[in-house]
Amino acid sequence: MISIYAPVGFPEIQPGDNLAAIILRQCQLEQSDVVVVTSKIVSKAENRIVTLDPNDDRAFEKLILSESRRILRRRGELLITETHHGFVCANAGIDRSNIEQGKAVLLPVDSDLSARKIREQIKAKTGLEIGIIISDTFGRTWRRGVVDIALGCAGIGAILDLRGTTDNFGNILRATEIALADEIASAADLAKPKSKQTPVAIVRGIDPNYFRTSSISEEVIRPPSEDLFR
Repeated sequence: MISIYAPVGFPEIQPGDNLAAIILRQCQLEQSDVVVVTSKIVSKAENRIVTLDPNDDRAFEKLILSESRRILRRRGELLITETHHGFVCANAGIDRSNIEQGKAVLLPVDSDLSARKIREQIKAKTGLEIGIIISDTFGRTWRRGVVDIALGCAGIGAILDLRGTTDNFGNILRATEIALADEIASAADLAKPKSKQTPVAIVRGIDPNYFRTSSISEEVIRPPSEDLFR
């Protein structure tokens, strides 16, 4: 059985804060837990905070462009871009909520690396083998609403590859790859009310076979050569 809980009352994260230490103070971790950490607090700890020029009406747009590899679509002030990480999202994933007015929070430079650092620090202090997922809220093409997805991971598989296995009727699965880290991130978001300072959720009961060395950038990001729409 899978269970999810999110401790309330996390402190406001400041640049330079040790997230692993804060997580250990706020959470009771067990072997094979998956810790889902919102990218916002990772970005704050890594000082990915930018002050926008109040005298420049295009300051936010310029920031989006600096964080983007290319623009895919534009509608008014909304830009759909491909970030330097390879993520396709609105406004390069830059967030101006839950931050002082006039400032913006950028995505972490390397969420896989951030996840590995948190995992290694927790393991060094506790000896626990856990998974870490760095999550963020993204929209989906052709669907309304947003869900949390995995920007980075460590210790837990990003993809569950079922190709070559069979279904209940003995048919060989030829294309089935489950976005495991995304599914865990999305489920964890259900336990994180936006208004109660719950930037971290603990997912317990994940199949131990799913724990392994992994990476969102290497396993999940689809190259443009495999994309029918770019």
